Amino acid sequence: MTITQAAARPVRAIGEFFLMSADTLRLIFKPPFAWREFLAQTWFVARVSILPTVMLAIPFTVLTVFTLNILFVEIGAADFSGTGAALGAVTQIGPIVTVLVIAGAGATAMCADLGSRTIREELDAMRVLGIDPVQALVVPRVLAATLVSFLLASVVTIVGIVGGFFFSVYVQHVTPGAFVAGMTLLIGLPEVIVCLVKASIFGLAAALIACYKGISVGGGPAGVGNAVNETVVYSFMALFVINVVATAVAVKVTL
Repeated sequence: MTITQAAARPVRAIGEFFLMSADTLRLIFKPPFAWREFLAQTWFVARVSILPTVMLAIPFTVLTVFTLNILFVEIGAADFSGTGAALGAVTQIGPIVTVLVIAGAGATAMCADLGSRTIREELDAMRVLGIDPVQALVVPRVLAATLVSFLLASVVTIVGIVGGFFFSVYVQHVTPGAFVAGMTLLIGLPEVIVCLVKASIFGLAAALIACYKGISVGGGPAGVGNAVNETVVYSFMALFVINVVATAVAVKVTL
């Protein structure tokens, strides 16, 4: 392999990824839709993600609330503890915790499943039979991850606010009424909508990366393992880039 070919491989991979993503978004609206695969993948992603998501949301929220409450107590504004907890849970913790679990559990499983099908040449067999693997396998997985991310963001937000309430009231002795009254000072319906949209975009991106790495895997079983590891890394990288852009846009929209 020449230096030019080696340098062109990442560029070619990026182009193939965006081509597959465009095909996926186009085929979402083209019948027939694989309802059975969609329901199976939705249940699978939800089943493997719900408990880790809740368990990860609690320490994230407690750490945020603990840090903010120390600051609020120092400046005599402990009554705004609910404001900080709601702001952190809705704007950042909800979407980020959701996609961390989706990328670490659901997306890796999708990549491993599609990768094993690829090295067994099942996708080639589907093409011979006139079945588009992107429409039959990728589209339902992408939609399933997006839907589960949307739903889990709501769960994480609720768990985060409830956990912040109990920690603030029973550990740091914040007044319960003041905590609840301050929750809506900075957070309203626009921020909640932005939270759900961000979580959906994160889930969509993680699923697209996982499916691309799965259907483009090579090198046998070892290649599947490498593809799974790359899925986690690339999903986290995409998460933080998308989060910066989405947060900047959301701030402009909601102000």
